[in-house]
This record gives sequence, C-alpha cells and structure tokens, in this order.
Amino acid sequence: MRSASSSTHPNSSSTRRAPSGSTTIPSGSSSRCSRDCDEDMTPPRGHGVGEDRDHCAERTDEGRMRAESQDMTQTAEAPENHSNDAAPMTTSAIILLFVGLMIAMFMFSLNQTVLATALPTIVGELDGVDQMLWVSTAFMLASTIMMPIYGKVGDLFGRKPLFMFAISCFLAGSVFALLAQDMSLLIFGRVLQGIGGGGMMILSQSIIASVVPPRERGKYMGIMGSAFAVSSVAGPLIGGWLTEGPGWRWAFAINFPLGIIALIAAAVFLKIPKQTHGPRPKIDVGGMALISVITSCIVLVSAWGGHDYAWGSWQINGLIVLGALAIIAFVIVEAKVSEPVIPLWLFKNRDFLLATIAGLFIGVSMFGVLSYMPTYLQMVHGIDATVAGLMMVPMMGTMLISSTLTGFVVARTGKYKRYPLTGILLIGVSLILLSTLKADSPVWEPMVGLALLGLGLGLSMQILVLVVQNAFPVEMVGTATASNNYFRQVGATLGMAFIGSVFTQRLLENIESGIRSLAASNPNLELPQISSTGLTPQIVGDLPEPIHALIINAYNDALVPLFLWVAPLAFLGFVILLFLPNTPLASTLKSQDAAAREHVVTHEHAAEVPVDADSSLQGPSDSLAVPLTTKDSTDDDTDDSQPARQPGSRPAH
Repeated sequence: MRSASSSTHPNSSSTRRAPSGSTTIPSGSSSRCSRDCDEDMTPPRGHGVGEDRDHCAERTDEGRMRAESQDMTQTAEAPENHSNDAAPMTTSAIILLFVGLMIAMFMFSLNQTVLATALPTIVGELDGVDQMLWVSTAFMLASTIMMPIYGKVGDLFGRKPLFMFAISCFLAGSVFALLAQDMSLLIFGRVLQGIGGGGMMILSQSIIASVVPPRERGKYMGIMGSAFAVSSVAGPLIGGWLTEGPGWRWAFAINFPLGIIALIAAAVFLKIPKQTHGPRPKIDVGGMALISVITSCIVLVSAWGGHDYAWGSWQINGLIVLGALAIIAFVIVEAKVSEPVIPLWLFKNRDFLLATIAGLFIGVSMFGVLSYMPTYLQMVHGIDATVAGLMMVPMMGTMLISSTLTGFVVARTGKYKRYPLTGILLIGVSLILLSTLKADSPVWEPMVGLALLGLGLGLSMQILVLVVQNAFPVEMVGTATASNNYFRQVGATLGMAFIGSVFTQRLLENIESGIRSLAASNPNLELPQISSTGLTPQIVGDLPEPIHALIINAYNDALVPLFLWVAPLAFLGFVILLFLPNTPLASTLKSQDAAAREHVVTHEHAAEVPVDADSSLQGPSDSLAVPLTTKDSTDDDTDDSQPARQPGSRPAH
C-alpha cells in the first residue's frame, strides 16, 4: 500500500528539497518511469520495493549520464578551464583572505587620490603645470587598459600568481616616481603603478567573488566600498601632511610597507581552488592590443583636444578615426576568437549592460571632482594641503557609512535596486551644488556638496558591481567584473582627462587675459614675474593684491562651471537604472558545469510540469541565464518577481 506521505498530486504546490547547493525540483515535475512508475516513483504492482529501487536508480544514472552528455555538447564553446570542486572556505579563512585583498584595494584607491593635495607642489617644483593632468590620467589610463586583461587571464590561468605580479609591478612604479627629477619620469612611474593597480583592483573583487555567494557577498563589497571611501579622503590628507612635512616623495615611499604586507597576505592567506584545463587556452592578444589602442585614443582626444591641438586639427581627427577603426576591428576580432578578452555576449545581459553604463557615468562624475577639488580648495580658499584633505572628510564619512550599511542590508534582504537609483540621483544633485561655488563662498558649502557626493557613491558603486557578478558563473566572474570596471574606469579617465584639459586651458586663458586687462587698466602697476605653469599654493598666497584676487578668481571660474556640465550624466544614469531588473541574488556558488547539468535536468522535468505547477520555471531570463530557483529562495527575503538567476549559468554565444 502506498504511504500517504509518499504521494503527491502532480498539481500540488509542495516541493521536494534537493541536496544543498542543487535546485529545488517540484514534486509534480518528477520524471515518469518507463516501467509504469507513478509520477512520484511509487512502485507499481508486480514489482518489489527493492527491485524497483534498483530499477529507478538505474533510470536516475541513465538520466545523469544523458545530462552530462548533453552538457558536453552545450558547452563545447565554453572555456575548458574550470575551478576544481572544493569544500567551502570557513569564515575565518575568508576573513584572512579578505585582509590581503583589502590592503591591495586600499593601495590602489589611495594612489588615485594621494597626489591630489600634493599635485600643486609637485608640478610647481618640476615646472610642469601644463602636464599636471597626466600625473593622474597616466595612472588611470594604464589601469583601465589592464583591467580586462587581468580579468580574462585570471579566469583562464588562475588569479594568485597574477595578483602577486600586479602588486610587484605597482611597487616598481613607485620606485620610479619616488626618484623622479622631471615630469617625464614621474609620469612613467605612474604608468607602471597603473599597470599593477588595475590587477590589484580587479583581482581583489574577482577573488572574493570566487569564494563568497552573491547573497552574502554584499557585506564584503560594502566593506570594500568603505575602504575606498577611507582612502579617497585619507589620500589627500596623507598627501597634504607629507607635502608639508618630509616631502611629497614620501607619498610614494609609503607604498612599500603596504605592498610587502599585501604580498605576504596573498602568499599565505590566498587559498582558492586551482585551475585545471585541457588544451591550453589561447590568449586574445589581438583583442588586448586593440583595447589598448581604443582606450588611448579616447583619453588622448579628451586630453589634447582644444589644449595641445585645436579641435578639428589633423592630430585630433586622426585619433578619432584611429579609435573608430580600432573599435570596428575589436568587434570583429572578439566575435571570432575562442577566448575574447571582453566577450560580446556580455552585452546581451541586461544586468551587465545597464549597470555598466551607469557605472561609466558615475566614473566621469566621481573622478572629475576628486582629482581637482583638493587643488581648488588650496588655491581658492588659501588653506594648506592638510586642511584641504580634512575638508574631504565629510565625503569619506557619508560614503563609508552608506556603503557598509547598504552591503549588510542587501545581504539580509536580497533587495538592492533602490540603492543605486537613490545614489546616482544624489550624485547629480551634489554636482549641481558644487557648480554654484564662488571664490568667496564659505568653506562649509563645498563640504556639504562633497558629503552628498559621498552618500551617493556609497549607495551605488559596489552594489552595481555585485549586480554584474550575480549574473555570471564563478568561471566567468573575473571577465565580467573586469569588463564592468573597465568601462567605469574609462568614465573615470574621461572625467579626469576632460575636466583636466578644459580646466587647464580655461585657467591659463583666464590668467593671461586677466593680467592683460589689469595691465591695461593700471599702466603704472608693477606686475610680479610669475609663470602660469609654475604656480603653487604658497606662491599664490604670497602674491600682492590685485594679482592674488585675479589668480583665485581664475581658478574658480575655470573649474566650478565644469561640474554643471557633468551633472546631466548622473540624471541620465538614473533613467537607465530604472530599467534594471530586480533579480534575486543567488545564495550559493555554482560552477559552469553544475549549472549546465541543472539546465538539462530541469528541462527534462519541465516537460511534464503543469503550467501552474512552478512559476519559477516560466518566462525568459533577462540575462539569458537559466531561470532556476535556489534551495533557499522559498524562505528568504528576495524579490521573486524576476526569475532567480544562478551564478552558474552562462549565456549562449
């Protein structure tokens, strides 16, 4: 006699729990046995219980073999390197690993801002105000180019040795910058720092994504965001203190103890599954070369246009044409190679596409402000470098608190869409406020604008990275994360290059026209011999009136209006994020192979599931991923209005 507990009607909404880490399969979707077994595999008459169990086990084995066979066919074009299955890392092991990653992230983000307050003094000593933008832009350009390369190579060959190489390269660049006696060597050192820094940034995020599921990853991403907040303010503060004390060269010397600690942490604590693969994967050398050309053309057009060369000149037009041809060639190459550095099918994923566009706009806004605000505060308000760094503290505080709290809330609730929407809107409002500053504005006004900017960045930046990582399997998370960060860094580089180029041009024009007007109106006025390319805060502070007023007004009028030019990008990003799917965050880590097998098994079962048996198996997925329901999805707080996206799925390409 059949036990009541073993019988389930096909249309029943009850489910059977699969083993941990597998999908939850509705009882009504069980496979029908060819020997007249009931839908819940209850033995028919004439078969003993033991015999039928053996028989059903055979059928299960056959189904598994069939699934594996189909999986091999479906993934024939996928990368052949996969992470070995390994027991989940303990919390203590993850924390130790996280320490090393945080140090590397801190070094990278610190060196994006540490020279902000020291830059006026550096370019004044090295007589290179006209090359000021390249000190920051060279670092960002190099790191941007390297990000997708590190992401792809790390996915193919493993991340630990690559991570340690990136730290070593960063330290080598610090040596050249430390010893620089002219702008050329300083910029070269910054390029080497950028080459290493790109890997430190991307591999830190990729490594934590390979050991922590998306649902729990929000906490770690939030803390990473808070580390960026601390470094964004600690950088100008440390740079200002060093500039006024032992000297600006110590801004590079402090990298060595941090770098050694990061190397030791990576060597000792970094324990991730080893990569195994069949035939040696082919590296997309052509794609890497083309992406370097594209990025360089974008930055050079932004930096040189209207400054070194006139818009419409053959140099600028040639760069535009070269960049366009490189983009066309890049698309052709990436469509043909087996392991593209930025797979084109990533853009079929709505989560990736929308989060990436919004991230690019955030990058333009953020770094356009961070790169030049400390210099503005020193020149216009006549404060020293240390105080200028302290005036960035409101931004650090709001970004640190909002990023950390948002990460923990997302990990608890699984809901995230409202946070980047609110954040990018606040970024736009802060840019408008900053664009209203005057040379005689009280110092609290820029601090309010910066605090609002930090709040917006904390709510949006790391959550958008988490959204992208949630859409792809562990084997592809490095490539997806690197591609997303690449476009955000392109935005950051564009922001620094555009604002730096226009600011420098407007500043020189304002100073020259102001001096001419002053000389014409006061023929007997004795003008001091000053070089517009050798101004430092100290020199400006010692200038007599009315020259002093002329210089600070020139600075204010050259920089502040540019923030209003950038503000529409933030509001456009808000509109784009309105269409972001509120996809539930996966609660487990899954490999590409496991997801492919689940895809086959689920479709076998789905053939016999009534239309209303399990709504989680209905409807297409926005990211082309397999719409599966995780084991924990029935009792968590995720929004199930969208199909659950498992990180183990891979779009067809």
